[in-house]
Amino acid sequence: MKKLVSLLAITAVLCALLLTGCGGKDTLTLNIYNWGEYISDGSDDSFDTIREFEKWYEAQYGQKVKVNYDTYSSNEDMYNKLSTGAVSYDVVVPSDYMISRMASENMLLPLDFANIPNYQYIDESFRGLYYDPDNLYSVPYTYGVVGIIYNANVVDEADASDWDLMWNEKYAGNIVQFNNSRDAFGTAQYKLGLDVNSTDRANWDAALAELKKQAPLVKSYVMDEIYNIMESGEAAVGAYYAGDYFTMLDEQSDSVDLQFYYPEHTNYFVDAMCIPSSCQHKELAEIFINYMLSEEPAIANAKYIYYASPNTLVYQSADYAEALGEEAMQILYPGIEDFRALYNEYAYRNLDSDTLDYLNTLWEELKIA
Repeated sequence: MKKLVSLLAITAVLCALLLTGCGGKDTLTLNIYNWGEYISDGSDDSFDTIREFEKWYEAQYGQKVKVNYDTYSSNEDMYNKLSTGAVSYDVVVPSDYMISRMASENMLLPLDFANIPNYQYIDESFRGLYYDPDNLYSVPYTYGVVGIIYNANVVDEADASDWDLMWNEKYAGNIVQFNNSRDAFGTAQYKLGLDVNSTDRANWDAALAELKKQAPLVKSYVMDEIYNIMESGEAAVGAYYAGDYFTMLDEQSDSVDLQFYYPEHTNYFVDAMCIPSSCQHKELAEIFINYMLSEEPAIANAKYIYYASPNTLVYQSADYAEALGEEAMQILYPGIEDFRALYNEYAYRNLDSDTLDYLNTLWEELKIA
């Protein structure tokens, strides 16, 4: 019996060595959690970032990798899922204020930038910002500004002014609002000239009152649903992220004429790639982040999702600028040299727990009213 066990053990070792020598290593798994519509996915003959990474990794390292790619529609949804501890992801792409919160709650791992040499291409204006002052946890992926999208076939040009359009009774039932507390309250606070990062509950109460005034005019509270709603003409007014305007523009119905503008005061944001503490393959995650910063995927992703890129390989590319066109470049890159100052003045920051709890209470009050 012992001889049989020994023979089986030797056979197992030899098989393992044979498989390793022939490139038969177990396939690695990389779990990614990202926003919807936020990566070039091979549709419409675009660059398929995930599949190309899988092929590149096998060619580079001689081992297969399988990427599982899930999406979320808000920072809060992503946070709630990860905070339960019931799921494990290797790469997530939160917005700045959520990165600050997750880092403070030990939900992110420090990055080993030796595995991310392409970080050198991130513009200095996007380093050392408040949410990651020591550049420990994040690699900027996109940035942008919240603006207002409207259907010019429905909305009078004279009404397309600042945040007031979102509260204009002429368009009752034709307005959509953010379906997350931070962005929705932000629209009201910017409209009222309030500090979106205030701890003064009176400011939040004033924003709630403004949102309650708006509520009878709102068709629905939306996140990714806004694409179909605006493209089809089901709604005529909505606040959303600048990059998404161009996605909607490409898909709008013949009866729709979507236009865009920035209110005077609005949110400036950065979304960045991070590694959550639940990560199972940290070095692989860092290799993926580095790949995302390389020229071909970085430009392909920026073209596909229409968000501004902090990557110099992207925004300094003549081919990229030509592909997007003059209008898109003017809207997406209104002045990169001014971004840091405007960001520091208007961007959402991580709220303290008491203010955050109060905001969530007000949000529930608004939604059940």
